[in-house]
Amino acid sequence: MLPQLLIIEDNTLERTLYGRILSSEGYDVLEADCIKSAKAIIMRQVIHVIVLDVKLPDGSGLSFISEIKNISPDTEIILFTSTGSIPDGVNSIKLGAFDYMIKGDSPVRLIGMVNQASMQAMDKFMEKLHQKNLEEKGFASIIGDSPAIQHAKELAKRVAKTNANVLLLGETGVGKDLFAEAIHHSSLRHQQPFLAINCSAIGKEVLESELFGYKAGAFTGALKDKKGLFEMADHGTIFLDEIGEMGIELQAKLLRVLQNGTFIKLGDTKTTKVDCRLIAATNQNLELAIQKGSFREDLYYRISSFMIDIPPLRERDGDIQLLVKHLFNTLPNQLGIPKPSLKGNFVKALSTLHFKGNIRELINVMERAIILSNGVLDENLIIRPKVKKENASRSLHEIEKEHILNVIAECQGNKRKAARKLGIAIATLYRKLEVITPDRE
Repeated sequence: MLPQLLIIEDNTLERTLYGRILSSEGYDVLEADCIKSAKAIIMRQVIHVIVLDVKLPDGSGLSFISEIKNISPDTEIILFTSTGSIPDGVNSIKLGAFDYMIKGDSPVRLIGMVNQASMQAMDKFMEKLHQKNLEEKGFASIIGDSPAIQHAKELAKRVAKTNANVLLLGETGVGKDLFAEAIHHSSLRHQQPFLAINCSAIGKEVLESELFGYKAGAFTGALKDKKGLFEMADHGTIFLDEIGEMGIELQAKLLRVLQNGTFIKLGDTKTTKVDCRLIAATNQNLELAIQKGSFREDLYYRISSFMIDIPPLRERDGDIQLLVKHLFNTLPNQLGIPKPSLKGNFVKALSTLHFKGNIRELINVMERAIILSNGVLDENLIIRPKVKKENASRSLHEIEKEHILNVIAECQGNKRKAARKLGIAIATLYRKLEVITPDRE
């Protein structure tokens, strides 16, 4: 990106000369002959450096400095003064100008001063751009102002500034991955890598090599050394989605990393040391998994020191409207099609629906509607994905068992809360559990 320069000078010959000199140095130069036209340019686009004459037909350049700084605080200003107005130059610095120079000084001095001013301005610009990118990747990307989502965001913001491991809980599609990225990008590790992997999407044998890497010759096909995600995410953050699907043997290796910061690659004889923050996520009840013997209790306590329960969409009153408007503004560009118009009945109709798949399902519905819209989004385009129904071939006992266990999982193992949600007495719930889970301890 070329630094944008603006020369404000009412003398046409001088303005043209300065423009040619600075253009030959690679700057993108704009020109204005008065304060009014200069202000219009500054309001319209980003200007990094302004070369400003002290005397202009519609006002004082010195007085204009404060107005420029109010409009564009990061713009650097160089004031041109005449030999007899040195005090104006001194005052310009007090008002926020980068520097001043006397008309008639060497063009080399002008070029040097503009170079310094543009570097300072570009540093400010890049820093703001960096902060904006962090915000977009951070909590600003989590849309919603319902009390439920605001509470979850507040917890995430608090833990983000620490090095604590985090366990994100919630149903499929609630945005656990967005929370993980937001925590990382708001942390002290934000300039280091953020690497994510879904533990349920990869076979158990492959998952170990993906996480911890291997040495050449460790197995057939291992032709060269491979770094795992933990090594690549050193000093950064690793996000393990669906951690409840990780095999029990691999959990022991993960526990060692969390305890000692070390692991041994496949085929290696020495330890590798890393410093990684772990963010894990699951839609399972890990306490029930511990009871069943499929999840290590010691690992659970290592990863659950700070838990955040991300609410499902049905518990986020009013957020569907905000999400629909956000998706309406972003999805067409992602899909590569023109933005359609939006009818009020479309938003209203979506707001009344129950999205079992949460935000992920809402996105799918919106994408389909936008693709089929033909320029206008209305309620007739709302077609939800069909879910295969298997209940007809299942026994009542199987359906009841699945429903009870799902409700207990939603209540994070709290059986009294689950009983209230099921509309039965706690004693009745325990009797049913004795029948449907006879092998539990």
